[in-house]
Amino acid sequence: MNKTYVVGIGFRPLGQKAADVVRTSDAVLTNDRLLKVFKSYREYETVQERIIIHDSVYETVDYIIENYREKKISLLAAGDPMFFGIGRLIVEKLGQDAVEVYPDLSSIQVAFSRVKETSNNALLLSLHGGPDPEKRRRLEHDIAELPELLAKHGTVAILTDRVNSPEKIAETLLKRSEVRGQRSALKMYVCEKLGYPEERIVEGTPGEIVKGPFEHPNVVIVKRSEDRKIGSTDAGARSPRPYIFSFGLRESEIEHAKGLITKDEVRAVTIHKLRLPRTGVFWDVGAGSGSVSLEAARLFPDLNVFAVEKRLEQIHIIDENINNFGVSNVNTVQGNAPDALRDLPAPQRVFVGGSGGGMSDIVQCAAGAMNTGIIVANATTIETLNEAIQCFEKNGYHVDVAEVSVSRSKMVGGKRHMSALNPIFIVAGEII
Repeated sequence: MNKTYVVGIGFRPLGQKAADVVRTSDAVLTNDRLLKVFKSYREYETVQERIIIHDSVYETVDYIIENYREKKISLLAAGDPMFFGIGRLIVEKLGQDAVEVYPDLSSIQVAFSRVKETSNNALLLSLHGGPDPEKRRRLEHDIAELPELLAKHGTVAILTDRVNSPEKIAETLLKRSEVRGQRSALKMYVCEKLGYPEERIVEGTPGEIVKGPFEHPNVVIVKRSEDRKIGSTDAGARSPRPYIFSFGLRESEIEHAKGLITKDEVRAVTIHKLRLPRTGVFWDVGAGSGSVSLEAARLFPDLNVFAVEKRLEQIHIIDENINNFGVSNVNTVQGNAPDALRDLPAPQRVFVGGSGGGMSDIVQCAAGAMNTGIIVANATTIETLNEAIQCFEKNGYHVDVAEVSVSRSKMVGGKRHMSALNPIFIVAGEII
């Protein structure tokens, strides 16, 4: 049985086996862009009469399926065909036994070498939607996830296309507060036309890269500063650790002031009572440090979270936490509730961490905006508990109350004792 040979080109001369395969093939398939590259290879003169150029990947695949049993076919591919390349598609269509792959270097591998940065522990991903703009492939990651991915991995290397371009990547990073107040927190490299005579490497911050324009094809590397904490104005601040878990942030890991943070154990029960959806809108009213918003956003990246807080100093703390944890789906809203809620999209879930004396108006506003959903309020006093129950029931919510009493161990005289925290009442209301 004949095999189809997928041969990577672009950066090095062909090895002996790959060269022999290409020279002895009945047909050598390529496209216009790779043909320009292949003309510099010594094998080109030998096989130029057997080169077939197709206008699309689909025509190429159809040709191979129709002819590979009778003809020895070589398919020229860019770099490493099995790294987000056409090699995977050919193997899927023909089966592993009918395909041989001879890879060149991948463009991302070359990009790291060009910029003299290590690829150790970097996330390598493709934002290339495919050759046909009308039939874009479903990508494993969306461009909107980049801030969070960068926070987790520190370095991200990206295969781009004309939709998810370097300028678009920079714009996405700038939209989030990932680099707010810290232009040098992120470094971007755009590696244009690697392997071509007109190859160019551009280095800059997202604010510089967003101005473009850049030639295609290109590879983008985004690197988080190792000596600064993203979002911090202190040049000596610690570098953020790569948070890879989804739930269970500790109070010590979240920036907060004056004890304005939902305690770890209470936060866990609160989020359980909210029964958050994967998508939709979540209001965190009286957000304080934003701890509940952070947990919700990290659990469900497609959930649109609004952290509403009246105090400007707390808004700054929430923004810092958003930066530190690299979440891209938390929106800070400064203002007094319920006025600050009226222009927000209708929620499916609402958490009232602090009402500032406006519990009745907040609950009424939430109830008017929700068709179905859950509202949860935390109360530290009997008075607030009673007010929350009455407001919930008045607005048509089915009410459930839980009391959370937490004791934590501490060492006293060399022995471990339990110290009780103030109990918290968690009031949950549901409209069905």
